[in-house]
Amino acid sequence: MTVNDLIAGSLQGSLGMLKMHVADFSDADLLVRPVPGANHANWQLGHLISSETQMMSACGAKMPDLPAGFADRYTKDTAKLDDPAMFAPKAVLLAQLEKTRAATVAFAKTVSAEKLASPSPFMPEMFPSTAALLAMSSSHDSMHMGQIQVLRRKLGKPLLF
Repeated sequence: MTVNDLIAGSLQGSLGMLKMHVADFSDADLLVRPVPGANHANWQLGHLISSETQMMSACGAKMPDLPAGFADRYTKDTAKLDDPAMFAPKAVLLAQLEKTRAATVAFAKTVSAEKLASPSPFMPEMFPSTAALLAMSSSHDSMHMGQIQVLRRKLGKPLLF
């Protein structure tokens, strides 16, 4: 197994777990906040898509285009909003998440060892290399899955783990 295979497998595995976490959520469920001031799951999914697109593009990955206005709907400022019309429906989010992650996985599988070792073009103080930034995408998913687990409990959804 190569480093590329390890990173790609981690990215694919975390996507599968993330999709499992929201599989039984309705569009309305995705807009529930587990506690006041917490981000709702719709915003979290959009944030994951937007940030991964931005980070991987900065690394040189060929990422799919986001729908018009998508990134503007998932900013730090929009995290406070609750209007369903401001956010994408679940089906759109999951389809874009699949496309985004497929592009990241393709990049992870083919990026050279030299590029993996190169300085990260995004937040180098936290992610010193391209490899570290790539690997962070799956842990970013995991952080948000932990938040979604709290929402699952609030909504009375079955526990997954």
